[in-house]
Amino acid sequence: MNPAPMEILATVLFAVAVLHTFCVQRFAHWAHQYPKGSIQENLLHFLAETEVVFGLWAATLFAGIVALKQSVHDAVVYIESLNYTEPKFVLVVMVVAATRPVVRLAESMISAVARLLPFKEAMAFYVAALTVGSLLGSFITEPAAMTLLALVLKRRYFDHGITRKFAYASLGLLFVNVSIGGTLTHFAAPPVLMVAAKWQWDTAYMFTHFGWRAALSCVASTALVAWYFRKELNALEVQAHKAQPIPAWLTTMHVLFLAAVVGFAHHPDVFFGVFMLFLGLVTATREYQDGLKLREGLLVGFFLAGLVTLGSLQAYWLKPLIESLDGATLFFGATGLTAITDNAALTYLGSLVEGIDDSLKYALVAGAVTGGGLTVIANAPNPAGVGILQKAKAFGDEGISPLGLFLGALPPTAIAMVFFWFVA
Repeated sequence: MNPAPMEILATVLFAVAVLHTFCVQRFAHWAHQYPKGSIQENLLHFLAETEVVFGLWAATLFAGIVALKQSVHDAVVYIESLNYTEPKFVLVVMVVAATRPVVRLAESMISAVARLLPFKEAMAFYVAALTVGSLLGSFITEPAAMTLLALVLKRRYFDHGITRKFAYASLGLLFVNVSIGGTLTHFAAPPVLMVAAKWQWDTAYMFTHFGWRAALSCVASTALVAWYFRKELNALEVQAHKAQPIPAWLTTMHVLFLAAVVGFAHHPDVFFGVFMLFLGLVTATREYQDGLKLREGLLVGFFLAGLVTLGSLQAYWLKPLIESLDGATLFFGATGLTAITDNAALTYLGSLVEGIDDSLKYALVAGAVTGGGLTVIANAPNPAGVGILQKAKAFGDEGISPLGLFLGALPPTAIAMVFFWFVA
């Protein structure tokens, strides 16, 4: 291993960015010590935005490449050599999925399942959302599922006086279930997308090797959390929500636009064209719409773009590491590594290793999706969830704590490890 100066710089900045994500709550705390509207307060609030972190340090990398190479052109060439399709896709799918007609449709589907469960409404909807809703990610993509669930859970639970402990347990459960819930198909989970074509994994393969394990894990984890917090869930009062009816044709149009975006997920020029047409529809039907989540979508896209920019130069140490591990070590190692690097980047690097056998392929992807809920950067849809839930009442003025998320995600991660590795 003989890294180039640019790779060393990228690794140092990547490590700083990871540390920064664990310090955002501290920056928010410092911001409150300065007068409202002051430069210091605004700067610290900026540094406390989780979604800004990797983009900020990616910009530092760009400046560092200019300094190292003594050339702006070389820095531009590096940026243009990267594939930013995923950040663009997450931006667009998040905005489309977060519209009122789509959210209302998803909520009605989850409510229909909840009515079949023998629990009180607050408990039944919680269980249905975090099982069926998470598994929907296999069909509408994980970023769309994360956006929908975060919006619905925020309105029904996170903004209604639940305890901090329950909030972090639910947040960790949401992130883990979405990470594994997209594995019933070969096109919905970013870490699966990175390898499916090269390894010739189709939906039948995904369901028989990953999907049933994911479904059982989601059910088991959700049942455990719901049972542990049963008193708090059963005490929640379900607020009557009188909603303006939305024409069926408009909901159908939104679903078709969402399907088109998902269908052209690998063709950004096409799905951005679809997005422009969609914006026209939203403008023409504004009486049936809420404000578009453009700010949240842009921040999440910026976060992921920064992750791509910094993460692409980590191959020199990640690739040899993957090559040196056996099946069990690779599974547990991938689960841990996912916490500090995006799981899609991890599986992509694994796909570059020639001659890897089927058991190692499974171990790598299973570990990557299992650890996808441990941190904000572990799975591409996580920043979308944080962007929506950051200001929820349950997390107070300082927002989501990375440590709180990690601890909340540990129990469902452990359950996922059992199903993905120890269950035959």
